[in-house]
Amino acid sequence: MIDPDFWETASFVVTVFGLPFAIFLFLFEQRKERDAEDEEAYQMLQNAYSDFLNIVLNNPDLQLRSATMSQNLTDEQRERTLIIYEMLIALFERAYIVSYEDDLKGVALRRWNSWDDYMREWCRREDFYYLLPQLLRGEDPDFAAYIRGVADEEHHGVLVAR
Repeated sequence: MIDPDFWETASFVVTVFGLPFAIFLFLFEQRKERDAEDEEAYQMLQNAYSDFLNIVLNNPDLQLRSATMSQNLTDEQRERTLIIYEMLIALFERAYIVSYEDDLKGVALRRWNSWDDYMREWCRREDFYYLLPQLLRGEDPDFAAYIRGVADEEHHGVLVAR
């Protein structure tokens, strides 16, 4: 039963096949865990955006979903608009910090593209665009540069289309 050749062969088999398989399995599980964490972060951000849209719905007098800038707002309405835009910028910044990288691919790129679409949609609004310098004070510099670029692209497109 204690044949040294058997144990040496068994050790060789474990070293050659078992160890690489165990490493592969470990890395595969780590990847699955990381993907699940990324999906959870994305879902949390999406839920936060849905909550934000509910705030927009609860303030119809501000006309934040209309294509044009709201005119003739009272001081109180302008203040509510500013607060809502500050909430939006905070959400966009969080999405940028959590989700954006220069070389995104696959699912991560698709997730980021949805946030980029949201940013572009809001940047088309003139009031949001003109408030950006004020809204971006103290924000992450990389995020601020990114959304300024998006805003300039979208705002220029709006002006040219008129």
